[in-house]
Amino acid sequence: MIRINLLPVREERRRADIRHQLIGIGGAVVVTVIGCALFHYSLRSRMDSVRTNITNLNGELAQYQEQLEQVKAFRQQKEEIETKLSVIRGLERSRSGPVHMLDELASRIPDRLWITRLRATADGHVELEGMSLDNERVADLLTRLEESPYFGSVELEGTEFEERSGLKLARFEVHARLSHPDEESKAGENLAAAGTAATAPGGAR
Repeated sequence: MIRINLLPVREERRRADIRHQLIGIGGAVVVTVIGCALFHYSLRSRMDSVRTNITNLNGELAQYQEQLEQVKAFRQQKEEIETKLSVIRGLERSRSGPVHMLDELASRIPDRLWITRLRATADGHVELEGMSLDNERVADLLTRLEESPYFGSVELEGTEFEERSGLKLARFEVHARLSHPDEESKAGENLAAAGTAATAPGGAR
């Protein structure tokens, strides 16, 4: 009977299996390392791209910031100019307003009616006190003031009769608002121009 020793064959197979396993593990490790390297390279590239974009955006923001500073400076200059113009217009009104008011009032006073007190405030409120021969002339004064472009909201605060130098006179008090017809006409023109622009072709909202 022939006996064959199979131990060397089995040992060789076992060693071959181990080598195959080691090769498989090594291959897996190599693939994993390569994959990690590629992922790291891709991630690095993305980070570099993001950093480049951030740098570019910061540069653009710096340019825009300069423009915003210029716009802010222009707006500040515009506000300062408008403030100065407003002060100048106020000074012109304060200088010419009383002159127009007195001239207009003198032309509106009926005969046999006298103004004894005149008071005008900075906000345009006007108070008149006077004497008249009768209430009809006071009513005539109210009508004339209402027709004047320099007076508005004309109201009679009251009348009472007093005897002076043997005459029975009507003492009255009138309140009104001082208007500026030039400014009102300009405001009306601006509103009309705005309405025309809104309804013109291409200007509709």
